[in-house]
Amino acid sequence: MLYTVLIILEFILFAMAFLTLLNIKHWSVRGFDFPIVQLLVLSVTVSVVSVIFENYQTNIAIIGLLLVNIAIVYHLMRVIPYTKIYPKEVQNNTNNNRKNTLNIMSFNVLMTNNQYDRLLQLVKENNPDILLLLETDTNWETAMKDLDAEYKHQVKIPKDNLYGMHFYSKLPLETNEVNYIVNKDIPSISVKISLASGQKVQLYGLHPMPPSPTESSDTTNRDAVLLIVGKEAAKSEIPVVVFGDLNDVAWSRSTRLFKKISGLLDPRVGRGHYNTFHADYFLFRWPLDHLFHSKHFKLNDIKVLPHAGSDHFPIYVSLQFHSENNKQQESLECDSDDEEEAEKNINEAFE
Repeated sequence: MLYTVLIILEFILFAMAFLTLLNIKHWSVRGFDFPIVQLLVLSVTVSVVSVIFENYQTNIAIIGLLLVNIAIVYHLMRVIPYTKIYPKEVQNNTNNNRKNTLNIMSFNVLMTNNQYDRLLQLVKENNPDILLLLETDTNWETAMKDLDAEYKHQVKIPKDNLYGMHFYSKLPLETNEVNYIVNKDIPSISVKISLASGQKVQLYGLHPMPPSPTESSDTTNRDAVLLIVGKEAAKSEIPVVVFGDLNDVAWSRSTRLFKKISGLLDPRVGRGHYNTFHADYFLFRWPLDHLFHSKHFKLNDIKVLPHAGSDHFPIYVSLQFHSENNKQQESLECDSDDEEEAEKNINEAFE
């Protein structure tokens, strides 16, 4: 009986690993993008147990072991770039200049969370220049009134549909726009800020809809939002930062395509996963909250902040602009196939 169970598990784990390569957008398939570490651990466990207890006298037992080990290698290839043994995509900053520093904090607050003081304390302790709050409603807007004195430049979009956004900045806003890129009920924020040095930076705050049986049956809208913003970022003549709860993971096909189209960098590559969800379940965590930036920045710091009552952890990233940085860092290359896939994904959202 144990042999049969192990062989079935080996075939299932292989299928779960490679289903995402089919580019099927339904949530039931795309959902396997998220628990990659959990699937890796489970696959290794099944492989070890199989080696200990199987006698491998049948071809199907040998094939099962081979398949689960192929799945392990595939998972490792996706995980290793987000570990310290992999080369950093974004270099550490060695040229400190506060006037060109940009400190950003992003937090999906969970609309029903009422632990407002815990967030205010984290803001006080970390003192970000930019604060983006997601899932905010009028209750959160009222509770954050204490921020108004220090964060004088704001964009407030309270909503009771889990897609409210509140943007707070100590730095002046040259321009600010609220866009509904794909869905009329889901906003995004586009602002141009000025660093203390006078350098202009384009920021995009995003929170696209996740693939799930309760929200969106597939990833069409989410992927389109990311790619539309990615195309805008690629055309920008000034430095760019895209951040927020993107409801995607760093190692997914869709995020990789976004990086190719946008030319933006991920400071987690070569450093770690920086898991931000689910804050309450240690064994079920993955990185949903992201920050990508153009090659104009190097990294001062990146960290996941303590629990503040939400199902997400806040994330804090400190960047350093320097005009020479873009000559010292490389983004993923984008070819004609990538551009064609991106265009197809965008068009599907408007059909």
